Amino acid sequence: MIQNNSEFWDALDELVTNSEIVIDRPRGTAHPKYPNFIYRVDYGYLKDTSSMDGAGIDVWVGSSEKKIDAIMCIVDLIKKDSEIKILIGCTEEEKAIVYETHNETQFMKGILIRR
Repeated sequence: MIQNNSEFWDALDELVTNSEIVIDRPRGTAHPKYPNFIYRVDYGYLKDTSSMDGAGIDVWVGSSEKKIDAIMCIVDLIKKDSEIKILIGCTEEEKAIVYETHNETQFMKGILIRR
């Protein structure tokens, strides 16, 4: 059934507005398990939320106005899970970087859904 998308985006807005954004992997830093991977956009999570992996809901935070731009829906074949990542304030270039990040290996694939 097709629903009005605005309610989904409104719910995400409320979730982000009522959550603290924690950037634990700033742009330019290496991934803790994969030191060859350098974050090109700030990456973090919403404090006191939970996602499929039991950790906080993941966010990519760009350099533009801090509004939700899109989400990435990803499938991780190594972890055997799927989840969403919320993009907040990402420019078109930053959206492209996030998309490429989630599609550069055979083990992870994602789709970008724009607001």
